[in-house]
Amino acid sequence: MWGAMIFDRDELDIAPGGTPAWLPKTAESIAAVLEHFDTQAVQLKDWLARTDDAAMMHTWTLLKNGAPVLSMPRIAVYRSFVLKHMVHHRGQLSVYLRMLDVPVPSIYGPSGDEGTL
Repeated sequence: MWGAMIFDRDELDIAPGGTPAWLPKTAESIAAVLEHFDTQAVQLKDWLARTDDAAMMHTWTLLKNGAPVLSMPRIAVYRSFVLKHMVHHRGQLSVYLRMLDVPVPSIYGPSGDEGTL
């Protein structure tokens, strides 16, 4: 979702006109979440394929009620809000799996739970 918001506009106001901050929709099912993720992944790959270096260096701004919260090159926003954020959530997932005594699957290569190290 953040990928589309970064590539299809130059700014995003998370509380336009003083409205309450944007909140994501509640997921109806696991299947709906996976379908939404897959759709967003295809859209993001398309944006990345069509975006040149100049567009990646263009300033993107996050606003709240019209006031700038941050302004950075689009590539920096993509790296921070999309790539690093996904890595963060993978880390969270592995912690939750360990807390539930579920073996952690391979994420960036074999995990210690796979017995191949």
